Amino acid sequence: MVRNIVVLGGNSHPELTKSVCEILGIPPCNRILTKFSSGESRCEIQDSVRGKDVYIIQTGFGGNGSRLNDHFMDLCIMISACKTGSARRVTAVLPLFPYSRQPDLPYKKTGAPLYKAQSESDKKNYTFDSVPVTPGPGTAQSTGLSNGADLLKSALTNGNGHANGDAYFGGQSIYTTHDYENASHVGAFQAKPGYKQWVAQAGTLVANLLTCAGADHVITMDLHDPQVQGFFDVPVDNLYGRPLLKRYIQTHIPNYKDAVIISPDAGGAKRATAIADSMGIDFALIHKVRSPPLAPIQAYQHPLFFTQERRPTKITDRQNASMMLVGNVTGRVCILIDDLVDTGNTITRAAKLLKKEGATTIYALITHGVFSGDAINRIKASAIDKIVVTNSVPQDEHKDLLGNKLDVLDISHIFAEAIRRVHHGESISVLFNHD
Repeated sequence: MVRNIVVLGGNSHPELTKSVCEILGIPPCNRILTKFSSGESRCEIQDSVRGKDVYIIQTGFGGNGSRLNDHFMDLCIMISACKTGSARRVTAVLPLFPYSRQPDLPYKKTGAPLYKAQSESDKKNYTFDSVPVTPGPGTAQSTGLSNGADLLKSALTNGNGHANGDAYFGGQSIYTTHDYENASHVGAFQAKPGYKQWVAQAGTLVANLLTCAGADHVITMDLHDPQVQGFFDVPVDNLYGRPLLKRYIQTHIPNYKDAVIISPDAGGAKRATAIADSMGIDFALIHKVRSPPLAPIQAYQHPLFFTQERRPTKITDRQNASMMLVGNVTGRVCILIDDLVDTGNTITRAAKLLKKEGATTIYALITHGVFSGDAINRIKASAIDKIVVTNSVPQDEHKDLLGNKLDVLDISHIFAEAIRRVHHGESISVLFNHD
């Protein structure tokens, strides 16, 4: 039994909180965590936390009718309530870190559209450099320096006497990037689908909210982007789910030495190769092309924009839509390794490609099985024979829907040991050793 410690659970994953407390030999902290009729969260800690180490377990999951943002706000309020109750230290335990995947979503910065040149020979004269914004119509220019130096003229003039930022064809300046007086010369800007100039960095905001609420430490597992740890000013321990996945391969996959570890995209190659190298198993990679389809030639008349090299490549036998296999899987068992399955689109398309290439049995080993949207139906109809996930998010409903096709690995022992070691000031590096 661990003393002078309090484990507090949110509403996102009560089963995991109960299991961790049973392993540590302590009861979960009594609390009231409900909502008022107006939708505001109400939190009341009913046990004393004065001078104790508090560990709040709340995973970043918004399925099964629940809302991720509500769970995150509940977490911040619980942290603040514990700090107000004079807790010695508050640690946020987030098996699935919320908003860690957003930077990976396909926000494509296609940039402003290019403009049509007068002739093919004018390509070498084409330029579209950016200059500082000038005042709008009817707004007076700012006054120059007292010594008479005209910085604006020197800054906007290049060696040939042409203004930097002018688009000039045949050596004649026609308009600038911020030409308000000759607006008729500038083509109308129409944003293409997927054009995003500014994208919120939600990971930084989440880190700041947890820190400002009073979190002194964060424990999570298999961050989709490990750089999220750099957003925090407090210690962050990113645990690995690889030992569980390796143990499953060794105990549940016959002749696993002859299998092939597959990464469904280039981003997970390092994760998959770490397992493949430590177990002496062959590795293969699926290359996913995220480029959007090109519009017809007549939509892009500028010779610099559309060239022969930008034309779509022909779909070959080793390429399924925008995915291409690098490696040989014919007649072999394939093990797909990834950290997170959300909609299931990538993993199911990868399985389809592997089955087309001659794979006999396909396993998918995933740390976080979110299964949002129509992911369950997509996996049911996919070529995946067995999908394995951890209980970093609740899996009871998913298990009922997928049946024997889904296996769930328990991570409560890993988090319980991490909590015990952190509480006693011991090293947790043994939990990082997945070799």
